[in-house]
Amino acid sequence: MNRRHLSYRSSNPTLNSNTFKTTSSGGSILIDETMTIRGTVDKTAISLFLLVIAAYYTYSNEMSNMVWIGSIGGFIVALITVFKKRWSPYTVPIYAILEGLALGAISKIYDTIYEDQGIVFMAISLTALVLFSLLFAYKTKIIKATENFKLGVFAATAGIAIFYVISFVLSLFDFNISFLNPQDSGLFGIGISFFIVIIAALNLVIDFDFIEEGAEKGAPKYMEWYGAFGLLVTLIWLYLEILRLLAKLKNR
Repeated sequence: MNRRHLSYRSSNPTLNSNTFKTTSSGGSILIDETMTIRGTVDKTAISLFLLVIAAYYTYSNEMSNMVWIGSIGGFIVALITVFKKRWSPYTVPIYAILEGLALGAISKIYDTIYEDQGIVFMAISLTALVLFSLLFAYKTKIIKATENFKLGVFAATAGIAIFYVISFVLSLFDFNISFLNPQDSGLFGIGISFFIVIIAALNLVIDFDFIEEGAEKGAPKYMEWYGAFGLLVTLIWLYLEILRLLAKLKNR
């Protein structure tokens, strides 16, 4: 069956219309050397396991200094992964560990501020719930990754990315946009965070679609790791935004 998953680019910056093009110079790839959905699921599970272990280490040891080390290191490894997809089997586990170090430190900071309110556990639970709910919705065709759907999610994600960049640049001049501040408990700020959470969640649907397309097209085996990488990027974004939204709600 000929499907057109990739006729429009993904809003996930790690996945685009060229991501799953066969790179084999011979023009054919053996079945056991091609990407599969099961293989991608396994690689995603391994990556999440490494991330959780690293996050637990920094969280339990209250290593807040790992926020920047993990974030900057993860960003560098992410760029390498994007431009050197063949290195994915090696770079993705490293990326998962570095981001785990950062997420554990960030989670501890939130947990310290909102002591005994279970905000971190709630954020983890909601992230997992969203992941499995959207996976179910995608597999049962409740949500379909149509061209209009992809266009809408891409436009919204691009707008959010620009918003992030503007906020970062303004912060260099000591001007902070309150909408992104976890302490902002205003209804408008909560509404902005809720919108971002929805867009981050919808990116998961497009990620599922790209992974399915890669398996159908017989992409190289290492793309299983790259597919796991794309999902990991979206899940990390989703978790952080849910954490920010919960913080705002706790402040009301």
